[in-house]
Amino acid sequence: MTPNRGAFTKDELKQKRVGVLLGGMSAERDVSLRTGEAVSGALRGLGYDVVEIDVGRDLPARLAAEKVDVAWLAVHGRYGEDGCLQGLLESLFIPYTGSGVLASALGMDKVYAKQVYVAHGIPTPAYRSFRDAASALAAADSLPFPFPVVVKPSREGSSVGVHICKTRDAYEAAVTDAAKYAGTLLVEQFVKGREVQGGVLDDEALGVIEVRAAREFYDYDAKYKAGTGTQYLFPAPLPPDQYARVNEVCLAAHQALGCSGGSRSDVIVTDGGDVFLLETNTLPGMTASSLLPKIAAGRGIDFPALCERLLLGACLKA
Repeated sequence: MTPNRGAFTKDELKQKRVGVLLGGMSAERDVSLRTGEAVSGALRGLGYDVVEIDVGRDLPARLAAEKVDVAWLAVHGRYGEDGCLQGLLESLFIPYTGSGVLASALGMDKVYAKQVYVAHGIPTPAYRSFRDAASALAAADSLPFPFPVVVKPSREGSSVGVHICKTRDAYEAAVTDAAKYAGTLLVEQFVKGREVQGGVLDDEALGVIEVRAAREFYDYDAKYKAGTGTQYLFPAPLPPDQYARVNEVCLAAHQALGCSGGSRSDVIVTDGGDVFLLETNTLPGMTASSLLPKIAAGRGIDFPALCERLLLGACLKA
């Protein structure tokens, strides 16, 4: 197979076998299955030859057996969003959607992403990172910021393992829980404010949506379980200068990490109007409740059109 590092036209893609890679082996498997099913349905409705492939250890054999020409990545979390899957596809010369190996790895690891943000002057809450639970627990009284703090595993998404800790006891329990998941431990200064999300598509800031969760914060249940009372406001009802600033920092993060296709960044806007970027998702969810599709729809890009636009950007990137 000849490597293709450029994007395809619609006519070219209609002649190719599109593999929607979904499921996977991470804590976000259920969300990924929903993303993949939605994307597959949208692409089939537009006339593309689509096959769904549940990502497992037999993936190379499945890709060959199904004669996949182009991969639409709907896998979230470890082994899908962290550069591993992207590296495999590069080695097989199969063009794919989304960001490349390095951008995916950086975006998935919250500690390294923070370092990139700081280096590029992108505002982000103060933080400390720890290699294990023991070192994080030993530092409970010497953190450079007061409680409340946020404890996160560095390599999980969808708010898996994330805790807001108002007391030392809560901190100790959170560290123990977060240590069960992938990566080092990230302890972050808690910044109170409005939770907003900014979408980027092909190096263009699409807009900002505000998330008003009925829970303490926009956690896994608020994102994916029905009946939680979460409200989504697009465009986010922010003053024009703050709205523009959120767009600016989300685009800056997308470009600093080297992202391709679509990304979605989590942002806090304080009562004083300061903007703090928390993290960037390089393979945003595409479920019925996902935010990038909501933002795109607010800009006149319906779900099938968004899926197709991401497919048109498929290429080798490493």
